[in-house]
Amino acid sequence: MTDNIVVRTEVTDAIAVVTVDNPPVNALSHKVRAGLLGAIRAAEADPAVEAVVLRCAGRTFIAGADISEFDKPPLEPALPDVLRAIAALRKPVIAAIHGSALGGGFEVALAAHFRVALTSAKMGLPEIRLGLIPGAGGTQRLPRLIGVEPALRLLLSGTPVEASQAHAMGAIDRVVETDDLLGAALGFARTLRREGHAAVPCGGRPSALGDRERNRAVIADLCAELERAQGDQIAWRHLINAVETGMEHGLDAGLAVERAAFLALRDSPQAKALREAFFAARRKAPQG
Repeated sequence: MTDNIVVRTEVTDAIAVVTVDNPPVNALSHKVRAGLLGAIRAAEADPAVEAVVLRCAGRTFIAGADISEFDKPPLEPALPDVLRAIAALRKPVIAAIHGSALGGGFEVALAAHFRVALTSAKMGLPEIRLGLIPGAGGTQRLPRLIGVEPALRLLLSGTPVEASQAHAMGAIDRVVETDDLLGAALGFARTLRREGHAAVPCGGRPSALGDRERNRAVIADLCAELERAQGDQIAWRHLINAVETGMEHGLDAGLAVERAAFLALRDSPQAKALREAFFAARRKAPQG
């Protein structure tokens, strides 16, 4: 298997355990993205591997993108390319979530075929709070797992939810109380193998998108509500458009619109100002 400094792989009982180890919060730096892509490609090519468990070392799952990279020249692979590889893997990928899975970290988990989480875990897509929208499938995969209206509520609020709530919505397959999250994820992987479950990405599952006319009415109401409350903001318009495009025209079309909007918003004065405020607040926060 292929390792790099921040991503390592060990194979046990035909299951590749891919561990991200990029302290303090396992942010999706270039090295992490490259390491994940290499690990997924190696798992695909290895006939001894029948399933993959994706986990993180330390105190948390992937807590988001490396925001410090936003204002630098992009380095390949981009996160959407990594997540396409995860979703397309012909062997089940199980994300084992502890701590916080936020932003791009939650998008990684959504791209996996299954998700197991500790009861103490939290997850969400807070990009709207930085003047952005998710840029690697969050606006497309989440609605296909939990439905358009609840997904929009989560996306527009940016507020994380606890694992039990995510499970009730349909975003998490199993919530576990044991301290041995890896053991629980390996057990889940063995059950999938024993029962013959295929690696089906959310785009290939029976969709939870729901009734299209009902969703259109929900979107119209939300737009009217947001126009009154925050008409001068621009990110929410792009977010709703991305979700609506995916609903009306399919996953690939939605992903394309989402990515284009994310890149445009990332370079907007509004998002840059919010990022600077974020870094300023973090610099002032007590350390330790």
